[in-house]
Amino acid sequence: MINIDHGYVYRQDQFEFVNGIFDLCRKAVALDYLVFVVTNQAGIGRGYFTEKQFHELTAWMCQAFLVQGVKIERVYFCPFHPEHGVGDYKRESSFRKPGPGMLLEAARDYGLDLASSVLVGDKETDIAAGLAAGVGRNVLYCPSGNGQTTSNALVMGNLPDIGNWLAREIRQ
Repeated sequence: MINIDHGYVYRQDQFEFVNGIFDLCRKAVALDYLVFVVTNQAGIGRGYFTEKQFHELTAWMCQAFLVQGVKIERVYFCPFHPEHGVGDYKRESSFRKPGPGMLLEAARDYGLDLASSVLVGDKETDIAAGLAAGVGRNVLYCPSGNGQTTSNALVMGNLPDIGNWLAREIRQ
């Protein structure tokens, strides 16, 4: 949910940051959270773009965050798709959300306590992955809803509200 989903984005000119994402991530960093990205990248698996192109876009995106004062610790991605993948990319993977694989790997790599972690996502599969991995707080960013709960997640409609909620949660 870093960028607006325009479908299989792999070039800078296609990439549009979600309004407020930098402020939310700065707030998370100020609260001593590490920022990670976990993303399905079926466009690689489908042959729409290459891993090299994805890595180039990711490096640019991470640099944009650094300029905004936020370090993205690491980007975890899953290029596989069980039905539409091409060649070696056509397979099941626990790393593909809603599977928890990328989150569990981040926890192992960085010694994270997932029960004390926060996942913010814009799809139900993000929330399902967080729940499967044991993430303690899961927030579904949904501009059309606010304050509701669904799938054991808090639903919030704008990023400043998520940042304010996060600050309140830490103080408790």
